[in-house]
Amino acid sequence: MLPAVDSPGSAPNAAPAFTDGKEPGALRTIGEVAQALGLKQHVLRYWEEQFPMLRPLTRAGGRRYYRPEDIALVARIDQLLHREGYTIRGARQALSGKVTPRPAPAATPASPPPAPRTGAMPAEEEIISAIRILRRHLETIRGRLAAALED
Repeated sequence: MLPAVDSPGSAPNAAPAFTDGKEPGALRTIGEVAQALGLKQHVLRYWEEQFPMLRPLTRAGGRRYYRPEDIALVARIDQLLHREGYTIRGARQALSGKVTPRPAPAATPASPPPAPRTGAMPAEEEIISAIRILRRHLETIRGRLAAALED
C-alpha cells in the first residue's frame, strides 16, 4: 500500500508531508517520493542528471534514498518546471541563484496578434536558407571525415 500524503500542490516550495508512520527525517525511496509528488520515477532520475544539486543517497544495487532536503529540492524543481513555466536550464539557474525567480504573471487582457512581418523572408524561404546553411556544414564535416579516414 502506498503512503498517504498531503496534496503536492498545497504549499509552494514545501516538501510533502508523509503520513506513512515513518519519522519526518526518514529516508524515502524513489517510489515514495514519486508517489508523494505525483511524478513518475523516470522523471526523478532524469532530474538527477539535469540538476547537479539533486543527489540522493545510493545504496547497493543503485537504490536511491531521498533525504528530506532532497525531497524539498524535488518539490521546488517541480514547482519551477510545472507551475511557474521555467525551462530546465532556467530552473537550474534559479536554483543556483543566478536568476531571481520571476513573480507569478498578473492577469492581463489578451494581447493583440503580432503585426505581419514586413521586409522579412517568408517562412518557406527562411527554412530553405537554413537547410542550405546546414547542407554546407554537413558537406564540410563529410570532407573532414573522408580526409581523416584516408590517413
